Amino acid sequence: MEKAKYIWMDGKLTPWDEAKVHVLTHTLHYGNGAIEGTKAYKTEDGRCAIFKLKEHTQRLLDSSKMTLMDVPYTLEELNAAQIKLLQENELFEGAYIRPLVYLGYGVMGLYHKDAPVNVSISAWKWGAYLGEDGLKNGIRLKISSMTRGGNTSGMGKAKAVANYLNSQMAKYEAVEAGYDEALMRDDQGYVAEASGACFFMVEDGKLITPPNDNSLKSITQATVIELAQDMGIEVVRRRITREEVYICSECFLTGTAAEVTPIRDVDARKIGSGSRGPITEKLQSAYFDVVAGKNPKYIKDLTYIN
Repeated sequence: MEKAKYIWMDGKLTPWDEAKVHVLTHTLHYGNGAIEGTKAYKTEDGRCAIFKLKEHTQRLLDSSKMTLMDVPYTLEELNAAQIKLLQENELFEGAYIRPLVYLGYGVMGLYHKDAPVNVSISAWKWGAYLGEDGLKNGIRLKISSMTRGGNTSGMGKAKAVANYLNSQMAKYEAVEAGYDEALMRDDQGYVAEASGACFFMVEDGKLITPPNDNSLKSITQATVIELAQDMGIEVVRRRITREEVYICSECFLTGTAAEVTPIRDVDARKIGSGSRGPITEKLQSAYFDVVAGKNPKYIKDLTYIN
């Protein structure tokens, strides 16, 4: 991770190395926190813009509400803080932004309502999450032994800190087995999502992706669906089995960090030609055009910081 000058903490720009919390911070012990992952890109006119800033900040507030944390800042204040942070850190070539709502120091025990609610926003330069080679040639995907938490077991719709222990274990299992990423299924055996991204597959020219019944509501997934529809590609939302994944003609992952990452094999089964497929490539190219400000229809989704 490349350091920046400042991290925004509860309304103040704090030097990077001084951005610290107490060891008895409630979230550190009990896991109740909400995070976001937002990305800024250098656009074709030389300026830098945050992609879908409002949507990401709203999801942060929604996740916090689901997990009973009263955020002491409005959406507008948090948006302004993210813009200011990138400006002060001079991140005009692009950046990854990580807002965090967490329960701070003051009380211990499971009942959390008396714990203070703190907010931080960090931003730094970050390249392709799964590697530049992965974006071009595809990654190796392992279907995990870890099951995505059921809807009755927690706040699965929240982008909550606690939910990522499951993802962390799945990712570790996959990497240790020689793969790049993990794909988790729900408690009925249907595809849910990757450790930190959504799943798409192509079959008979149709783009198929699971409903968000048992996965995070994805901003990037919604963008890719809209781009596919712009191209006249039929999009189907339905449950997907493991066996279908093995024999699909193309598949890929989407997410703020993953962007549009092709998959070349799943559980040692080659997908299609074993490299990025034609529909994946079209959607990937279209997505990068959008975030670079090259598609007039989506300029509204960019918040320019300079």
